[in-house]
Amino acid sequence: MPRTHKTQQRLYVDMPLSAKKTIKLDKMQSNYLANVLRKKTGDRLVLFNGRDGAWLAFISTVSRKLVEVETIECFARQPPHNDLWYGFAPLKSARLDYMAQKACEMGAGMIQPVVTEYTQIRRIKEERIIANVIEAAEQCEVLNLPQVLPQTSLLSLIENWPRDHSGRILIIADEEISPASPIEQLLAHKNRPLGLMIGPEGGFSQNERDLLRGHDFIVRISLGPRILRADTAAVAALALIQATIGDWD
Repeated sequence: MPRTHKTQQRLYVDMPLSAKKTIKLDKMQSNYLANVLRKKTGDRLVLFNGRDGAWLAFISTVSRKLVEVETIECFARQPPHNDLWYGFAPLKSARLDYMAQKACEMGAGMIQPVVTEYTQIRRIKEERIIANVIEAAEQCEVLNLPQVLPQTSLLSLIENWPRDHSGRILIIADEEISPASPIEQLLAHKNRPLGLMIGPEGGFSQNERDLLRGHDFIVRISLGPRILRADTAAVAALALIQATIGDWD
């Protein structure tokens, strides 16, 4: 997004945006603007909803409990949807928050928790992932919010991949692959729809490795000779994909 109005506070609103529209902000947003940032009537800000681009707006009403804003104009059109699917084994809260934020910042279009045999956290709240995605989008001028898909198991994901992701290549970061540059592997799939899967802290089980073999839509890559934590591996793999066959070129 062009860095126009970059000094203005950015807020995500879950409603359609159009010219001269008055929007009543929720309690949390109202409190933040009025009591934390001490915003006043007439102050400007940027609104986005992940669908209608970025809109310049101004505060029309402000009190301790209620803030209303009115849109002025759209200054950045909504970019095309990011198509990169990103799956990960659930992590503990703080590292899950970090991973969700970085996936949004790095251009993931879909985010999905995937439970494996060695996954320690068996259930996470989609609302928590969504909240972190919104926070990252507000801070980093992201207009495309990734879709958060329901949690699934690795077995279900692989069995249903051809049906749910027709034509999409699934790149899996596997620490047991011999350390070698994955660039040539990735370049072979340039201009294809992609998915990226980061496994659990303990790696994949032998049963899961057997499951991952023999599918022509799966490409296993190495992220080098070092042992990486799952959230570190996610950032490394997303950066690698975007730099070689993604939208950085």
